[in-house]
Amino acid sequence: VQVVESGGGLVQAGDSLTLSCTVSGRTFSAYGMAWFRQAPGKEREFVAFVTWSGANVNYADSVEGRFTISRNNAKATLYLQMDSLKLEDTAVYYCASSRTRWASIRSDEYDAWGQGTQVTVSS
Repeated sequence: VQVVESGGGLVQAGDSLTLSCTVSGRTFSAYGMAWFRQAPGKEREFVAFVTWSGANVNYADSVEGRFTISRNNAKATLYLQMDSLKLEDTAVYYCASSRTRWASIRSDEYDAWGQGTQVTVSS
């Protein structure tokens, strides 16, 4: 299974950015997906998840109302639309594929991870 993120970059506070993630080697539509992030000196943390059909989503409190997770099963692609970015959103963002069609805030529920894409928010 290959998971590849893209779309990271350097933006200013208040800007928007969209991350994408493609998955190959498994049937994308059969698995839950999530985004996690890891800031310098901090542990990896949950950002958002979406179940296999896209019907159920969940967000970390810190991004609720600003980030939107979505998926296009026909394109085997996961997205994270990030609006109103803050300095504290600076991190490496990871895409993860769940072990099942469901999704969780727990990182150990995911068995395929990308290498990450850097998002840097400046003032």
